[in-house]
Amino acid sequence: MTPGWGGRPRPGCSAASTAGARGPGDVVRGTAQRSRMMMARISRGVLARPLVLFDGDCAFCRRWAARWRWRTGDRVRYRPGSGWRRWLLGSPKADMRRALQLVEPSGRVSQGAEALFRALAASPRRGTRVAARLGLLPGVLQLAQGVYAVVARHRRQAAGVDRWLFGRAVVPHEYRWVRWVFLRLLGGTFLIAFTSLGRQVRGLYGTRGLRPVAERLATERREEASALARWRRIPSLFWWDASDAALVRGCWAGQVLSLALLFNVAPRLSASSLWALYLSYVAVGREFLSFQWDVLLLEMGLLAALTAPGGSRPGLGRDEPSALEVFLFRLLVFRLYFGSGLSKLKSGDRTWRELTACEHYYETAPLPTRVGWYAHHLPRRLQRASTGAVLWLETVVPFLAFGPRRLRQFAFWSLSGLQAAIAATGNYGFFNVQAGVLGVWLLDDAALRRVLPLKDGPAAQPRPWWRTGVSALGVSPLLVLGASEVLRRFEGWQRHRPERVGAVMTWLESQARPLRSVNPYGLFSMMTVQRPEILVEGSDDGEQWKEYSFRYKAGDPARPPRQVAPHQPRLDWQMWFAALGSPPGWFVAFLARLLEGSPEVLGLLAGNPFPDRPPRMVRAVLYDYRMTDVAERRRTGIWWRRELLGLYVPPLSLAPGPRPRGRLPALQWQAGA
Repeated sequence: MTPGWGGRPRPGCSAASTAGARGPGDVVRGTAQRSRMMMARISRGVLARPLVLFDGDCAFCRRWAARWRWRTGDRVRYRPGSGWRRWLLGSPKADMRRALQLVEPSGRVSQGAEALFRALAASPRRGTRVAARLGLLPGVLQLAQGVYAVVARHRRQAAGVDRWLFGRAVVPHEYRWVRWVFLRLLGGTFLIAFTSLGRQVRGLYGTRGLRPVAERLATERREEASALARWRRIPSLFWWDASDAALVRGCWAGQVLSLALLFNVAPRLSASSLWALYLSYVAVGREFLSFQWDVLLLEMGLLAALTAPGGSRPGLGRDEPSALEVFLFRLLVFRLYFGSGLSKLKSGDRTWRELTACEHYYETAPLPTRVGWYAHHLPRRLQRASTGAVLWLETVVPFLAFGPRRLRQFAFWSLSGLQAAIAATGNYGFFNVQAGVLGVWLLDDAALRRVLPLKDGPAAQPRPWWRTGVSALGVSPLLVLGASEVLRRFEGWQRHRPERVGAVMTWLESQARPLRSVNPYGLFSMMTVQRPEILVEGSDDGEQWKEYSFRYKAGDPARPPRQVAPHQPRLDWQMWFAALGSPPGWFVAFLARLLEGSPEVLGLLAGNPFPDRPPRMVRAVLYDYRMTDVAERRRTGIWWRRELLGLYVPPLSLAPGPRPRGRLPALQWQAGA
């Protein structure tokens, strides 16, 4: 009877017959003499820790052994399977080349995928231990053994794939510098957003603006007696003070907080305050603050507040961002791009299906640029190729956000190139900036060091258990909501999800909706093929009409398209949307403010054709705009051709009667004009 390692004695077997034999669980049995030698060494403490033996002649094996060593720390020893170690185990050289071996202090010997999972189960990292134990489950282990055998038989090819996907790095990727760079750039993005809004806030939301915040909140107070219910519906700091001065001071405060985040001053507090302050504007901003980059900035701000290091001057921060936090940022990258691509495919729009969208895009963009004018005249084949490239970048490349580092780097540069092309051909406010900032999470510290002069900081410290718990508690609902937002785009998920899951998700979404921090994304799912433009005119006699000129939108055919981003002229943008349908409520308010001569609203325009007193009546005329071709522009010098389509809003004038201060004046149709 020969004692085995990790198994029961096998009666009737001699030492010679059992040397090198394998029992259940891939347990390698040595001869009785070698077993006694090993057990003697174990008793003397030689194997106080598990020992992993691998093929030391294989660079691929050495690289992965180094990666596993980082995961397990000093709890597991890793040694090349030299001759004396193989002799000690009684393991043939062929076995060592075929699979790594694990020797445990108990005497148990395993190999291949089982050895790997058992070694990783000793890791001090909770996530690694959980994954390793899952790998040891029946069925999973057998599948892993099969994959391991295939890789071992094709080691040379696997080494090439490994270098291409993961590079030569053996230490798992760190993200403290990624977090540091992201937070600095996010501070710059918030600075752009608040500076841009500050230039327009009184004209948009002041007491004599287009959407007076004070008037709206006063209406809410009359309709809802419960202060808590009002706050839940409109979470805004302007419940305390919605005066024009408060709106302006809020933008100033946003600029100060943005600078604090930019210069790494109390980043967690700064990011949290920026999120709350920008939410205060978005909650009351209605259509002028309802763009996808506004809610994307809120989502990025909330995630930043959860992952930013504490302290007043934390530097890189003491601990690493958790794997869950990194995953949430990458999930947001995926949702942003994949949501846009999927919405294009599901919209049924012919231009995307026939790859002709880019033939119309540059001409019909809300605020095109001069580069966009030239791009509109590119050859048709290139336009179709561009459309196909956009669909590929938005439906295939986003999946690489969850891939190995080389694929993630490819995704970063590909998606950054897409954003650069969009920024060059259209004015989309700070969207292209923030999308590029978000993409930083596709990189790691090693990748950043290759392009930035970054120095190594102090070593990261283990995250305290309470900080881990708080972080998990904060990000878990966001993870669930983000995953649900992706799944909700597929009809099968809606039909087949369990009823209880649906009820819980509906409740969770209703609670999170007022915070506007987990949102669906889908830009340009329907491509407009025409460009109607609204021209607003005023008159004193109904015969001679003078045009109000806007700062950035198409107007004078001889004026070239302008580059205005990252500033976003929100009135000019909404004029593009208004032209696609019937006059919205804010447009009627705009005409009323022109008749009233509101200086705040007139400040949003390029000029006032009635400097002495407001006109007696105003109207809106609709034109169809088309970009001129190259020959026509050289001949005439104009950038646009336009054709009159008719009246958008007939002449209006102020209705007689009292005009309450701070309220929109009443209007009346001007007959016969």
